[in-house]
Amino acid sequence: MTRLTMMAGAFCVALLTSTGAFAQVPPAEPGNPNEVVPEAMNPPAYGEPINLATAKKVATAAAAEVAKRNWHGMCIAVVDPHGELVYFERDDNCQFASVSISVHKARAAARYRRPTLVFERLRAKGFNFAYLTTLDEVIASRGGNPLMVNGKIVGAIGVSGGAGAQDDVISQAGVAGLK
Repeated sequence: MTRLTMMAGAFCVALLTSTGAFAQVPPAEPGNPNEVVPEAMNPPAYGEPINLATAKKVATAAAAEVAKRNWHGMCIAVVDPHGELVYFERDDNCQFASVSISVHKARAAARYRRPTLVFERLRAKGFNFAYLTTLDEVIASRGGNPLMVNGKIVGAIGVSGGAGAQDDVISQAGVAGLK
């Protein structure tokens, strides 16, 4: 029994002393763009949340582009700056997954203050941007765009149902409808 206790104790000591090696941070990679510390940071401010009438105006502009192009199956979501749904519209022929994807795109664009296309392009750059998948509510698929009034984010629009490029075209039409 004493021998077993001594072996267990030795194992615990070895385990505790070896964990320090796992906690060390590897040296910086010279080619990793994430190692560069920017000189300035000036993200757009959040403004007064979008109201229902304005959200409908944005969605109507997006839906008009859908009709003009004769595309079917689109879902259009408009959220406030917090990413909470304000208005939603869907085509009768939309795939079920596009309902939540459109809201997710809008939410990510509002909360991260940038188009979801930015995340898509960063992920395409390779392993240095693999960390994006660890961020809350990120979706790396185009079709989500912030809605800005006087340089401030009032909400965002997200579109899903087509190819990524189609989603983004419709989303941009909604952004243009805000003006």
